[in-house]
Amino acid sequence: MATGYLVGTGHSPYAALHLAAVFHHTGFGTASVIGYPPPWPLALGLIYRGTYALWQNLVVYNLALKLPVIAANVGLAYLVAAVLDNLGAGRAAARKAWVLLLLNPFLIYVGAAWGQIDAIVAVLALAALVLLSARRPAASALMLALAVCFKPIAAPIVLVALVYLAGRSPRRALGYAAVFVAGAFAFYVAPFLVFGWDASPLRQLNAHFVMSGTMSFMTVVRLLRDPLLMQGHWWLLGLAWIPALLVAVVALRHGVGELDDLVRKSAALVLVFYLTRTWLAEPNVVLLLPLVLILTSLGELDRRAFTAIWLIPLAFTLFNASPLQLLFVTWPGAMATSLAVVARYGDVTLVVRAVLVIAWQVVGWGIVVACFRKKPAAAGQPARAPGVAADGVVPWS
Repeated sequence: MATGYLVGTGHSPYAALHLAAVFHHTGFGTASVIGYPPPWPLALGLIYRGTYALWQNLVVYNLALKLPVIAANVGLAYLVAAVLDNLGAGRAAARKAWVLLLLNPFLIYVGAAWGQIDAIVAVLALAALVLLSARRPAASALMLALAVCFKPIAAPIVLVALVYLAGRSPRRALGYAAVFVAGAFAFYVAPFLVFGWDASPLRQLNAHFVMSGTMSFMTVVRLLRDPLLMQGHWWLLGLAWIPALLVAVVALRHGVGELDDLVRKSAALVLVFYLTRTWLAEPNVVLLLPLVLILTSLGELDRRAFTAIWLIPLAFTLFNASPLQLLFVTWPGAMATSLAVVARYGDVTLVVRAVLVIAWQVVGWGIVVACFRKKPAAAGQPARAPGVAADGVVPWS
């Protein structure tokens, strides 16, 4: 809400201001800045100009800010259904996946209720994979650049796309990388230049290396000691995802197949990234939901994998942040009440969260292994190229 006001009135979204006098609400009594790259702040500014700037109603403004996320949730369901139908999974499996995404409790909670934008990243990233398999690399690179510039959580998928193209033509891989970099410049850097915003957030990327907690393994470490009090170079753990991703890329040395294999390897690399980071926000898992659901619907993962991949983060977030905080617009004291409850039962919730993180690590690494394991052809059936339907039709052709 604050970011929408700042952008909509010509201010920088990365400059902290007290806005309690603007919104006439106690929830804006502390100054804070948004931690997302420019595309989402720009969208928030447009929403502010079309709602609160015209009608000073916080409830309407709050709803309007969540409409793009709800639209992304719906679009994601339709896109996954179309992908499955095109891959030959059958209309029944496609419709079941459509329902599972439309009515998924985790997606509804973090999207429609919380307003987190990970569904936007997920639909853009999956669309980029579809475009890549349809031999439209330039459009795919731009789509993936936009996804990464909404939230960098989709960055591992860039590596999968480059390996996919490099196995076919190194020149195409270089072209894809060039278009992606150009798109990232346009979506990330250019707004700072055009609007004259303070570019200091661009120089604070190290924050992504030193943050710790939430669904990462550092929550288990907190059972023994507070990571913030650890001596020496403990922050180097924040770089663990870099060698982990390099090892994962080496595991792709035999190449990446068509759309179903693109989905499989993307799920694997995103999970490797998530499982080795020292910070993993629960909504980030939304990016994995369509990928894992496609694989389970195709019979390439155990059906329990999809259930675990959304149920664990949903349980975690209910113990990590009280749902009461989502009511701060109509119930200003909700935030203080939630913090008081957390302070009272903090030790108990920490143990529960640590147990859930261990379960998340076990499930996550199991899916990574399954995604890298070569799937044998079914007995009595001729092998077919990945992404080619049973009738021999190449998807998206």
